[in-house]
Amino acid sequence: MNQMTASKSVLRRKPIDDIEEENKHSGLFKSLGLWQLTAIGVGGIIGVGIFSLAGLVAHGSESNPGVGPAVLFSFLIAGLASGAAALSYAEFAGMIPRAGSAYTYGYVALGEIIGWFIGWDLLLEYIAIVAVVAIGISGYFDAFLSGIGIHMPTWMTSTADEGKGGIINLPAILVCLLVTWILSRGTKAFGRFELVAVAIKVILILFIIGLGIFYINTENYNPFMPSGFGPVLAGAATVFFAVFGYDAMSTAAEEAKDGKKHMPKAIILSLIVAMLLYVAATLVLTGMQNYKDIDPTAGFASAFQGVGLPVIATIISVFAVLSILTVMLTFLLGVTRVWFSMSRDGLLPGWFAKTDRHGTPQRVTWIAGVASAFLAGVFPIKEVADLTNIGILAAFVVVCISVIVFRYTKPNAPRTFRLPFMPVVPAFGVLASAFLMFQLHWETWVRFGAWLIIGLIIYFAYGRRHSLMNPDSPRHKVENKPLA
Repeated sequence: MNQMTASKSVLRRKPIDDIEEENKHSGLFKSLGLWQLTAIGVGGIIGVGIFSLAGLVAHGSESNPGVGPAVLFSFLIAGLASGAAALSYAEFAGMIPRAGSAYTYGYVALGEIIGWFIGWDLLLEYIAIVAVVAIGISGYFDAFLSGIGIHMPTWMTSTADEGKGGIINLPAILVCLLVTWILSRGTKAFGRFELVAVAIKVILILFIIGLGIFYINTENYNPFMPSGFGPVLAGAATVFFAVFGYDAMSTAAEEAKDGKKHMPKAIILSLIVAMLLYVAATLVLTGMQNYKDIDPTAGFASAFQGVGLPVIATIISVFAVLSILTVMLTFLLGVTRVWFSMSRDGLLPGWFAKTDRHGTPQRVTWIAGVASAFLAGVFPIKEVADLTNIGILAAFVVVCISVIVFRYTKPNAPRTFRLPFMPVVPAFGVLASAFLMFQLHWETWVRFGAWLIIGLIIYFAYGRRHSLMNPDSPRHKVENKPLA
């Protein structure tokens, strides 16, 4: 394939040298250190998984039987699959500290069409994640108000599909808009807020675990796996949502003070801290209360209410709302940076890549925030959670394949971190992620497929022609250099 043909191919790859040059003129401010990055990662991982999804999977739903205390295994399985992907992300992040994360990794290693699909996929998935977390916050906010004797009207606290007589989830909409405003203030202010909020979150979880231990009834662990191993695997696919916040954190690589050095450390540290807390928290939750009695939207609040500690339940509800905000912030940051990166590359209009005096892409920030508010306001949590999981799992498959390909096609590229046992670890990540994808319902696959088809149409109608990798791109005619 000659150079001109390659430049017009859908498999054209973005050179690393171009990325280094773009980073110097990105318009994003470098203000995040190691601990701020780790806080963003922990903030993205820990939250709705402990405060909502653990109870949901343990208790069960109409379409999935409750797994009981075996929700612990669901988290461990999801964490194992996520760990293999985390090491792959760490190698890439130390080599290519760029805002696009998985989108950029796929673009560099496998070609433009693969990068496009993952980028397009992440736009929906990250927005949906923000919506899921907002729905979880809404459940705890309602529990808090009930604890102090205030009962919100049903029509404004649940969606029509939940069968509770609701119309719209107004608290979820409002919290999406609040988080959007916080992120719009700039990365430096956001990083400070995240560091403090994550510290509060970890202290809260340690308090919950430490107090809850004294109220564990071992009879609640029997049966440990009431529905068999099949639902445990399905549960792993659902709680997988709770163990991959580090990928959104990696989209902040261009805003790190030393991305190549700090990003790999922050990714690995954040996942280790999160998994230790998840294991302890799930054991306490299912030990305090029989899995059949756990509130699937506010698990720990209901558990402490059940053991006669309503004041503690109210306190948990308050701080759960505050701490889960960090998850929303991390993933809203993620979608805006992927969107920014795709626009800068020409695959989407350059209008989206404009930054303000805070070094923030305000346009995509508010568009993504409003979109997440819409999803949170009208859809139930289970459907949105499954939609996010299939997209992230697909991204993990691509990143794990990309790190294998790039290790052998660019063996001499500078790497500040090299994942061990190549190619066994990333190959396991591919198999584990694909396996978890097939645990999701067929409706989720249909929605996912429809979104990718829409993306394919947009790519061939706009992205392929306007890509800065295309020498005939109209963007070259209006720009002095290949930046949006």
